Amino acid sequence: MPYLHRSLRPQPQPVPRDARTIHSSGQSFEQLRQGCLQSGSLFEDADFPASNGSLFYSERPQVPFVWKRPGEIVENPEFILGGATRTDICQGELGDCWLLAAIASLTLNQKALARVVPQDQGFGSGYAGIFHFQFWQHSEWLDVVIDDRLPTFRDRLVFLHSADHNEFWSALLEKAYAKLNGSYEALKGGSAIEAMEDFTGGVAENFQIREAPEDFYEILEKALKRGSLLGCSIDTLNASESEARTPFGLIKGHAYTVTGLDQVNFHGQRIKLIRVRNPWGQVEWNGPWSDRMAFEDFKTHFDKVEICNLTPDALEDNALHRWEVTIHQGSWVRGSTAGGCRNFLDTFWTNPQIKLSLTERDEGQEGCTFLAALMQKDRRKLKRFGANMLTIGYAIYQCPDKDEHLSRDFFRYHASLARSKTFINLREVSGRFRLPLGDYILIPSTFEPHQEADFCLRIFSEKTTVTRDLDENIGIDLPEPPKPTPQEEETEEERQFRDLFRRIAGEDMEVSAEELEYVLNAVLQKSKSLKFKRLSLLSCRNIISLMDTSGNGKLEFEEFRIFWDKLKHWMDLFLQFDVDKSGTMSSYELRTALKAAGFQLGGHLLQLIVLRYADESLQLDFDDYLNCLVRLENASRVFQSLSVKNKDFIHLNINEFISLTMNI
Repeated sequence: MPYLHRSLRPQPQPVPRDARTIHSSGQSFEQLRQGCLQSGSLFEDADFPASNGSLFYSERPQVPFVWKRPGEIVENPEFILGGATRTDICQGELGDCWLLAAIASLTLNQKALARVVPQDQGFGSGYAGIFHFQFWQHSEWLDVVIDDRLPTFRDRLVFLHSADHNEFWSALLEKAYAKLNGSYEALKGGSAIEAMEDFTGGVAENFQIREAPEDFYEILEKALKRGSLLGCSIDTLNASESEARTPFGLIKGHAYTVTGLDQVNFHGQRIKLIRVRNPWGQVEWNGPWSDRMAFEDFKTHFDKVEICNLTPDALEDNALHRWEVTIHQGSWVRGSTAGGCRNFLDTFWTNPQIKLSLTERDEGQEGCTFLAALMQKDRRKLKRFGANMLTIGYAIYQCPDKDEHLSRDFFRYHASLARSKTFINLREVSGRFRLPLGDYILIPSTFEPHQEADFCLRIFSEKTTVTRDLDENIGIDLPEPPKPTPQEEETEEERQFRDLFRRIAGEDMEVSAEELEYVLNAVLQKSKSLKFKRLSLLSCRNIISLMDTSGNGKLEFEEFRIFWDKLKHWMDLFLQFDVDKSGTMSSYELRTALKAAGFQLGGHLLQLIVLRYADESLQLDFDDYLNCLVRLENASRVFQSLSVKNKDFIHLNINEFISLTMNI
């Protein structure tokens, strides 16, 4: 399976005018501003204070930064001066050229810019030291509030600033984006497409220029006409090449913005030109055509182009279509749903599985077109905790007739019909597909198993599609307890078992928790195929709670016999699904064993079980396994007994709820 090492991602555009307020106070920008105006004070944001912690998480400033408001830096600060333009974006002492490239591209689309940078703010009337910006995150728009204290050194802004020292919209935008991601340092290194998507909610496509289609110039031309945001860059072979200058004045590993395309007649030839902007505002192409370059030179010197389409329908070459969008939020959790890619067959099947039903053909086509975009969430924000971008991707399989989570054996014998181009450490991986009508299973995963992250999967289609998370299926299929055999009809084996029961139970002919503890530990410790610590008295009380139909806290003969048969069945399942014969059961093997025992559980329930019963190595000894099954069956039996009228719901008052939980 191909593996690449990069950093990037994509998205669509719901454009509700209202964004969700995320300030810890619960108040909106306007409420906070009015509060400051009424009290006559300037806003100070406790969520992102003027401190070193908001600047860096792994280092300290090399010089003493001073946080100042614009009015303390210049006499007449302006929010936007003469319109927001690319000259307002000058890089400071932070390695976030990717962000600057995205902002520069944003200034070319006034509608998108007005969404990110609301115009209801400034340094005139109503100024209260508070500003707000809006960003798209994981299928929703967020309103990010900040105060206007900015890091300075010798009365100059340290980071992003405008060429006009009186203009502050770009510096404040950078601060809001830093807050969204946890700190200024979190913005070091990235791909312009990441910020482009956060500015638009758009969907990304990326092209390796050497593999681009013949009509690549026309693709870029249409993208610019549609208002799409475009970035480009030159690959580096190693870290030492980062920001190395080529003889032609280009910078490797640096984020550029594509701002225009044109064609001119030159010596009787039609020459295609492209205009590329360096966010630094200096160090420019020194080859032919000066600030512009010939498109052929562009293809020779640049390696990658990223296009952020503002709407999914902008991906269509000719006619525009309204795309249907569905969104799935999920998680890869170590031990339950973090199965890794198909290379890891034993765990791959445990990944989340999304059923996709294609029911309508595209106009004039046989199949149905859809775009699948898989995004890992909050990785930049988690940088301070050592989290890097994970290598992610997805595979698409033909769905069999059964409507349930597919097992390992399915993937052993079936190949994928389609998949993301590569597994790659980008924030989002997207691909466009056309498949015949029918049902499919899409499996998002990390490349390696056991890697944890939250993800957002978006599926766009030209026609209506139906999607469903198969992990949401929960089903309990427990056999009815067998009817007792009349004593006169007992077999020789059953008579021997009754004699055994008499020896265990004693004169009262009932097995107490203490007696059960003794006999179970004695029997289980004899097995050389099971790893076993010791069943506690509490575990045996749980078993009695499961089997005790008379409510006397002990097991009568018939109750004990039914449990003993159940125990033998559970032991057989443990040995059957302990595939590597280690004497323990992995959390992944447990999932299969539970299903065989009658418990079809969703991803979240399985995560809780793994957290409770598995050890650090994701293994369960037999006693952990037995405790898990006893508790599951006990909970299921109680639920079934209480859900007489509606098998999916029960209604409990507080007394019933506590009685229920104490009894399981």
